[in-house]
Amino acid sequence: MGGYGQGERASLGERRRTRQLRLGSVLIGGGAPIAVQSMTTTQTADAAATLAQIRALAEAGADVVRLAVPDEDAAAALPAIVRGAPVPLVADIHFDYRLALAALTAGIHGIRLNPGNIGSQERVREVVKAARERSVPIRIGVNAGSLEKDIVEKHGWPTAEGMVESAARHIRFLEDEGYREIKVSLKAHDIAMTVRANRLFSERFDYPLHLGVTEAGTLLAGTVKSAAGLGILLADGIGDTIRISLTADPVEEVRVARMLLTSMGLKFGGATLTSCPTCGRCSVAMIPIAERVERRLANVKGDVQVAVMGCEVNGPGEAAAADVGVAYGHGGVGLLFREGKIVKRMKAEELEEAVVSEAIRIAAERSAK
Repeated sequence: MGGYGQGERASLGERRRTRQLRLGSVLIGGGAPIAVQSMTTTQTADAAATLAQIRALAEAGADVVRLAVPDEDAAAALPAIVRGAPVPLVADIHFDYRLALAALTAGIHGIRLNPGNIGSQERVREVVKAARERSVPIRIGVNAGSLEKDIVEKHGWPTAEGMVESAARHIRFLEDEGYREIKVSLKAHDIAMTVRANRLFSERFDYPLHLGVTEAGTLLAGTVKSAAGLGILLADGIGDTIRISLTADPVEEVRVARMLLTSMGLKFGGATLTSCPTCGRCSVAMIPIAERVERRLANVKGDVQVAVMGCEVNGPGEAAAADVGVAYGHGGVGLLFREGKIVKRMKAEELEEAVVSEAIRIAAERSAK
């Protein structure tokens, strides 16, 4: 690594220790790396389209992908989807326990449901029995907007305390059946409520937590809202998996999640871009250049720090931690630098290709180690 070096990166406080479970090939909780999750937006019954999106999400860096299973047609497509998926899959189930059973028979790696909304305890027992036979974990998903009526009446309004009460109720459904392969999510569109609910839950339970701010919004608004709320929890050491919920292409969810985790020192791998906000000294169109570099390096696997700076005055110095970077200057020339040291003066139109090529080379070397 250039500058400070990978081993010298600042880190947050100790992560909360949770029970560990296995979701297919991915370990969740118990000190395992925080897993990035997204959800398909295709019709699950269309196996080809759904698999194409799952592969795109995996290529972008998703560790786990969730997909809706709302009906029998969707359930019927699951065997083919599971066989072709490059990452573990979670089936999102509501109301009909038979869909959960079908998903488990199809080889799904995880189930997301609320035990309380799929019927009697006997039906819960059937799902748990099938999940236990296949060592499939169950995620209890609690949303502030769909709390049980009696809990809302008790608290007068959806609250963080009510969300934790709902989670505890659903956990008891599963614990009463002797099942503890449980992951929990507590989501609200309100940041403060989401943060408080997850903090309260963490004080009472050691089950792994999936983090998210539900219905966060469009790409820009949702990114800001999610980063604000989830950043607080991650800084507290809370969270074992993460999803950035956006009204956008789900590939963007994965990219934002990875950027958030990387910026907080919680995930390594891939390219991290440093770029200046530009000023009157800049003589090139910095915004499209930086966007192109970021896009071209979006799917590299090895850890690499890249800088794109708008002038020669502060470029190499301010981006000293970068493995490789460029600084544009006046007169149609600029600098290529490595680890803060200038290595070559080049024509401005050659700099973008030079920094991308060098970053890809460094990333490839590191991913091969």
